[in-house]
Formats: sequence, C-alpha cells, structure tokens
Amino acid sequence: MNLPVSTSSPAGLLLAGLFGLIFGILLHKGRVTDYNVIVNLFRFRDFTVLKIMLTAILVGGIGVALMMSGGLLEGWHIKEMNVLGVVLGGVLFGIGMVLYGYCPGTGVAAIATGSVHAMVGGLGMIVGGVIYALTFAWAKGSILSVGALGKLRLADVTGIPDLVWWIILVPASLLVFRFLNRRERAAG
Repeated sequence: MNLPVSTSSPAGLLLAGLFGLIFGILLHKGRVTDYNVIVNLFRFRDFTVLKIMLTAILVGGIGVALMMSGGLLEGWHIKEMNVLGVVLGGVLFGIGMVLYGYCPGTGVAAIATGSVHAMVGGLGMIVGGVIYALTFAWAKGSILSVGALGKLRLADVTGIPDLVWWIILVPASLLVFRFLNRRERAAG
C-alpha cells in the first residue's frame, strides 16, 4: 500500500513532517524523551520504554497482518538476515543507547524538546552515519557477508503459521505487561 502522493512531492514532504511531528509528540507524551526513563530501563527501575516498544510491536504487527490479509499491502518487504551485522549492530546500538540515554527516534524527539545533551548525541549520530556511509563498501564485504542467510521470517524458519505466532505473542505480551506493572507497583 502506498500513499496517493509521492514522498518527494511537496504534499508527501508535508505528510512526512506531520507524521514525524505526531510521532515525536507521542514519544514525548510517553515520557521516552526523558533521559532518566531510558537509563532506568537498563537499571531495571522503569519499564516505560519496554512497554511502549512492546505496544508498538503488537499494534504495528497486527496492523500489518490485517492489511496483508485484506490485500491492502503488496507483499512482505523483508531485509536480508546478516548474522554478524545484526549482532555487531545490536551491540553498538545497545552501548550507544546506554551511554546516550536515547535511541535515535527518542533522541531526535528529545532534541525537539531543547535537550542540550540530546543535541550533542544527535551530532554523534550524524557523524556515525557519515562514517558508516563512507565505509559501507568495506562493511558489506567484510561484515554483512558473514552469516548472510537471505530474507527470512520466523514463520518460514519454523514452519509455524503467522496466525499461530500471533496467538502465542499477544497473550505472552499481556503476561509481560502484567508482570512489569506488578513489579513497578511493588517498587513503589
């Protein structure tokens, strides 16, 4: 499914800006533009980030599944699985998130709130992106080719249909929410 406007047209850019603004406001309302909320996730004191991410995964995943079943989407757009790239990227992302106190999305939203340390980290994200772009040819041959498994989905690997995964994931997520809420209440 595509929007009826080109993303490079003025209307498309306006829509992108509007959706980005709404996303940033929702991140701010969810308190994930607060450095302490993110850092306290890694200190096991505040699970706001985990609950927001889990909600986003469930809502987004169910939305995509419904649009796929309704014929509103043209097909799956799956990135190739590159084991070493995912592992190294995950480690770098995790270290960066702990040190910076934001993920890229929450960092940009925090910049919009006027956070000076978020702005410094935002410059770091830009520098890191430029370095990655300049070294991509090397990374593609040396890192992304190690453990390149092609385009994989959990349903394809396990043979378990998507619906069954959703039947497992939704109640499991609700149990995680319940556990996190109890833990937060017990901590005061």
